[in-house]
Amino acid sequence: ASVDVTDVSVTTVGPSWGDQITSKARNALFWFFVIVAGYIAVRLEWKMAVGALVAVAHDILISVGVYAIFQFEVTPATVIAFLTIMGYSLYDTIVVYDKVRDVGGRLAVTGRYTYSEMMNQSLNQVLMRSINTSITSVLPVLSMLLIGSVFLGALTLQEFAIALLIGILVGTYSSIFVAASVVAYMKEREAENRAVADKISAREGETGTRRVSEDDVALAGIPTTRERPSSSGSRTSSSQRPSRGQAAQRGAAAKRTQSSARPGQPPKPRKKKKS
Repeated sequence: ASVDVTDVSVTTVGPSWGDQITSKARNALFWFFVIVAGYIAVRLEWKMAVGALVAVAHDILISVGVYAIFQFEVTPATVIAFLTIMGYSLYDTIVVYDKVRDVGGRLAVTGRYTYSEMMNQSLNQVLMRSINTSITSVLPVLSMLLIGSVFLGALTLQEFAIALLIGILVGTYSSIFVAASVVAYMKEREAENRAVADKISAREGETGTRRVSEDDVALAGIPTTRERPSSSGSRTSSSQRPSRGQAAQRGAAAKRTQSSARPGQPPKPRKKKKS
């Protein structure tokens, strides 16, 4: 065959190539964890850095476990997908922690709630945002997996999309149930939070996580999903408008007042003051 020697290349794939990929992946993970932990510790606090790293490690272990169970091939595209998973999981976790710091700082002033209760209130407010973000992230990954790999036959897209899809699904619940639980467990054992929990238990005799009252939420100025701004400032809000039951009660009271007045009796004239 008339093939030029310069057009021929030889590529050797063996155990040494796998060892190099594994070593580089470990180094990338190590420095990634160090940089992220330092940033979260400085920006938030070190307990939140621990919770975020536990959640990321959880996501990576689950993703690698799925690959091990189904015997998927690990390629450079898979390693890139794992790094992307860590970035996505940390992004969602930091958003949750920022909401926890905001809500916790406002409710802690009241001294009537434990850290777990404040964490629960924060998660209730950020839950729908996390779910919506995950849905919008899963849709393009599914399209890349189905159209790119199944119909177009792009193997690299398949390797990347499978790992990314698993990581997004796992990271959705780890930022809510793993990262937040680790921080709540560590914060509840601080002396200040233990003292608050003991006071609440002695005063109200309740144990377990309670729900934050709407009055305290409004007093702390925490925005809720129920609040909707009115279209114009002149309109009366729905909370200020009387309901049908209140309007009926007011009408009945007015009728009773009118019926109690004596009919046919003119009002008494006022006495004129003596000059």
